[in-house]
Amino acid sequence: MKLGIQMYTLRDHIDSPDAMLRVLEEVKRMGFDGVEFAGFADVPAETLKAKLDELGLVCVGAHMGLDDFKPENLEKTLADVKTLGMKTVGIGGADTSTEDSLSHVIDVLGHAHEVFGKEGIRVYFHNHTEEFKAPLFATAPGTIFDRLKAVCDMQVDTYWSFVAGQDNYKLITENKDRIVHLHIKDGVGRKPMALGEGENDLATVVKAAKDAGIEWLILENDDPVPTGLEDAARSMAWLKANV
Repeated sequence: MKLGIQMYTLRDHIDSPDAMLRVLEEVKRMGFDGVEFAGFADVPAETLKAKLDELGLVCVGAHMGLDDFKPENLEKTLADVKTLGMKTVGIGGADTSTEDSLSHVIDVLGHAHEVFGKEGIRVYFHNHTEEFKAPLFATAPGTIFDRLKAVCDMQVDTYWSFVAGQDNYKLITENKDRIVHLHIKDGVGRKPMALGEGENDLATVVKAAKDAGIEWLILENDDPVPTGLEDAARSMAWLKANV
């Protein structure tokens, strides 16, 4: 199983293009195999790819905006995705609070998933807690998660699914064919924390990932303490001891 990091975790260290490239070096030194971007800090895709290749890191994916997947923007998005060598790309969340907003997300991602699929690239949606509820004013059955996975793939954030009361083992193993990779995250009372410092059943997440044949575990912390790099280092120590 390979280990990646969502670069949003390290955002407090990335305030310029040069800083992005330096942080990628730190990511490699910590022992990660790949990265998932959340913005590119104005670094051209070609420059990022050259740096990743130099370091031996894989671009696992990226959280982009829903607008990046609208038909008029697909050509540019696809060009960057292919330059970076991504096999998966998605969004970190979107407004799904009403039937109209959910339908819009479904339409945009469904079309992008179809177009990108012809290039061997999977488009995914990253969950929070609300996706495990039925949508307000629903005109179709199922949870938001169910309706999204019918048109695109999913990236399961295992802390937010835990907070939503999901059985992570069941969720992961029963949906393994639609899950591109997992976010491994810990926390207490909706506050994310470094791995091993919270309440999530991480051992169950790791077992489910192995049993389901999930290739990538991606570390993410929305609120790292005291800094992103220090928080990630503590989580990496847990990963090395437990994965």
